[in-house]
Amino acid sequence: MTQTAPQRSAAPALPENPWPALWALCLGFFMILVDTTIVTVATPAIMEDLDADVNAVVWVTSAYLLAYAVPVLITGRLGDRYGPKRLYLIGLVLFTLASLWCGLTGSITGLVLARVAQGLGASMMTPQTMAVITRIFPASRRGSAMALWGATAGVATLVGPILGGVLVDLAGWEWIFFINVPVGIVAFVLAWRLVPRLDTHPHRFDWLGVALSGVGMFLLVFGLQEGQTYDWGTITGPISVWSLIVTGLVVLALFVWWQARNRAEPLVPLSLFTDRNFSLANLAIATVSFGFTAMGFPLMLYAQLVRGWSPTQSGLLLVPLAVGSILLARPVGRLSDRVHPRILTSFGFVAMGGALVWIAMILAPRTPVWELLVPLGLLGVGSAFLWSVLSTTANRNLPVQQAGAGAGVYNATRQVGAVLGSAGIAVLMQSRLAANGLGGAHGGGSPETAMASGGLPEQAWPAFSQAMGEAMLLIPAVLLLGLLAVLAFEGMKHER
Repeated sequence: MTQTAPQRSAAPALPENPWPALWALCLGFFMILVDTTIVTVATPAIMEDLDADVNAVVWVTSAYLLAYAVPVLITGRLGDRYGPKRLYLIGLVLFTLASLWCGLTGSITGLVLARVAQGLGASMMTPQTMAVITRIFPASRRGSAMALWGATAGVATLVGPILGGVLVDLAGWEWIFFINVPVGIVAFVLAWRLVPRLDTHPHRFDWLGVALSGVGMFLLVFGLQEGQTYDWGTITGPISVWSLIVTGLVVLALFVWWQARNRAEPLVPLSLFTDRNFSLANLAIATVSFGFTAMGFPLMLYAQLVRGWSPTQSGLLLVPLAVGSILLARPVGRLSDRVHPRILTSFGFVAMGGALVWIAMILAPRTPVWELLVPLGLLGVGSAFLWSVLSTTANRNLPVQQAGAGAGVYNATRQVGAVLGSAGIAVLMQSRLAANGLGGAHGGGSPETAMASGGLPEQAWPAFSQAMGEAMLLIPAVLLLGLLAVLAFEGMKHER
């Protein structure tokens, strides 16, 4: 009884029209998701300016994604406890200040550290957007609202390289981060004015779960991403690449065990996974996020080092992808409330996987541009049937009181997929470059040597293109897991 009165007095009436609040939240959400992929097109410029190798620059993305993925499990609960609006605004301030730090840094180490701070801010914002949708929209309109949220995620991931290319060419790579400052200020004002305060709920926080999940993910990703650098052998003393990977998996297994044993309030309530569609949608979105994070690195390196395109030209290569996704976002969102998600998402996975295989097969030094644009357009079509439909399906049956936990788990899963995509493609790119005679030890054909010498030698173009195409084949293999997951979706339940 002592908790009921404060909750009532602290929570004003929900807005009659919740859409302005959603649009305000989506602006900040769009900004933080653009930063998951915007670095890919700036990779060559950052390598040259900060004297870094490919693996170090990939860490600029991986560090952001790791710092984003791990805390998001608990920031959803913090939003339930202290209010989603408050957590969102604090995270937005941190993200905006960290963006300024990113642009001002003069070393690759400083940039990675600033990206960690960015990731922490993003982790505070993301689950609040999803939780607010669940709480301010009635069940009859929640599907359309969640479709907009999912479409924002998909479009932002695709727009990142295009926007990044324009900014790198016009002003320098630093501006892919400086641009967040004015956008962050506008997003703060809009959220402050339009997002309602919602009632809060007391929570006990599973700090052991936070520690286990964080340590496990870091060891796994570090081992995967640094494996090629150390030739999958010893890093120092008794520490080897494989010992880090195995230890990371063991720690993550301990994390799952602890979640099952924790009788107070686990970080990940395993009861969420009793909803079959929630479980399958989480697996599926992890593979989608893996794919869109991973594809940018080989494609942008090919465009700039083999074709000699500017960052803007390289980013514009993805215009058909973004256009297809944007044009179909609204009609697919409407379909998600009427058509079985199995049908929509299966089509999306087949289109996306087929497009990536197509691109990998035709990647060559003189492939006509239109031959690249057609499968990239198909990729955009496929993505439109995945982002919004999966987010709607994951949350359709969750009770309101589990909104924060469900949003945290779903977003963490999505980010874990992105982290593994960043690490996995880095490993395969280095491996395929070495297999094609273009590793660092072989000189002229490595990206690092190309940056130092002002370009990739023409004789290395075919082998480099082949290596990037072979690396991209990892993505359809992972997407196959997502396709198998959505084929097992059960029938839609009627909203209560």
